[in-house]
Amino acid sequence: MNDWHSWAAIVVFVGAYALIISEKIHRVAVALGGAGLMLAIGATDDISAFYSEDSGIDWNVIFLLMGMMMIVGVLKKTGMFEYLAIWAVKRARARPFRVMAMLVVITALASALLDNVTTVLLIAPVTLLVCERLALPAAPFLIAEVMASNIGGTATLVGDPPNIIIASRAGLTFNEFVVHLAPLAAVLVVVLLLLCRVMFRRSFAYDGDRAAEIMELEEREAIRDPRLLVQGLIVLAMVVAGFVLHPVLHYEPSIIALLGAGLLVAISAVDTQDVLADVEWPTLAFFAGLFIMIGGLIDTGVVDEVSQSLAHLIGGNELGGSLTLLGGSAVLSGVVDNIPYVATMAPITSTLVRDMGGSSDHVMWWALALGADLGGNATAIGASANVVVLGIAERNRQPISFWQFTKYGLVVTTATVAISLAYVWFRYFALA
Repeated sequence: MNDWHSWAAIVVFVGAYALIISEKIHRVAVALGGAGLMLAIGATDDISAFYSEDSGIDWNVIFLLMGMMMIVGVLKKTGMFEYLAIWAVKRARARPFRVMAMLVVITALASALLDNVTTVLLIAPVTLLVCERLALPAAPFLIAEVMASNIGGTATLVGDPPNIIIASRAGLTFNEFVVHLAPLAAVLVVVLLLLCRVMFRRSFAYDGDRAAEIMELEEREAIRDPRLLVQGLIVLAMVVAGFVLHPVLHYEPSIIALLGAGLLVAISAVDTQDVLADVEWPTLAFFAGLFIMIGGLIDTGVVDEVSQSLAHLIGGNELGGSLTLLGGSAVLSGVVDNIPYVATMAPITSTLVRDMGGSSDHVMWWALALGADLGGNATAIGASANVVVLGIAERNRQPISFWQFTKYGLVVTTATVAISLAYVWFRYFALA
């Protein structure tokens, strides 16, 4: 990392990050501008940016998002989200915190079976309608849900993209993820609910009149197109099955999502232009720019240098190494998207495991997964689900600022990572 390209890439990335934080320039413009500068200074090139599997735009993420956004766009036309919103509020007796708790638990559970981005795409429209009905600010509910999605996604192999990378590299199974990480994820969801009760306490104002109005509604009347709803749910179920069967089918989630979107548009009477209008194009553009900027850091050796320094710090101490890897991954994943970070750290972790004799409990791999997945909650751009929710909120005129998200994200990340550190120490070393 001695050539000027490396330092120039760092300056571009840090400058772009500072502008995103300041919010003086729209984050999409910053990301695309930063990507252009990375290409202009030679930190990366067109081949690496657009075609490379290691450092370029992650087209799997882009097309997964686009496919699921199209499916959600069709489901919106059926009235399904209005139905779910009324159902959820009535079951919670229109009490705001009960509503949040219900949505958080549903989000966490769904994220364990789906990837977390798909989950927030489905749950965010319901949340916006619930908040509109109860005259509540949407931001606290959306923030709580995206954090629940990142925590819930930690529990399984398919819940968060970094887990898929780790499983492939380490040869881990779906059941191993469930046995080792699902119990901790369940505890962390409870911790999240307790934190939400404190952090968002001013947002739980109860409006008796509005509550009474909602309790009198009949949710079935919200369904506008039953036939389209059945078609959409069947396709969605097929897509979910495809995600869960990824280890067997070996189809990337992006392919499954695009096949599902194409099938739904083909068999239904919806207008294709209307469906495409529901795609969050600014969010996709932001991801593309962010991937190219991170690719510049990878191609110039910056990310590898940081990862190697972490490996050197770890040395041969498995306990210290596991805790350092977990904490360091949480910090770095709050700044750099956790997908390229884990892709870079996976081979280094593999070497560390081999040098330490290969723990039968795969503790180093669990530390990497926990740090990368939970660290994504730290900032507004730490995980893909965060960026998607911010885009949805902005489009629905309920914008969430970088600092509004991050001030809560840092609290949640600190608490969940601290508990995870204790969990790793107790389960894999104290009881050994």
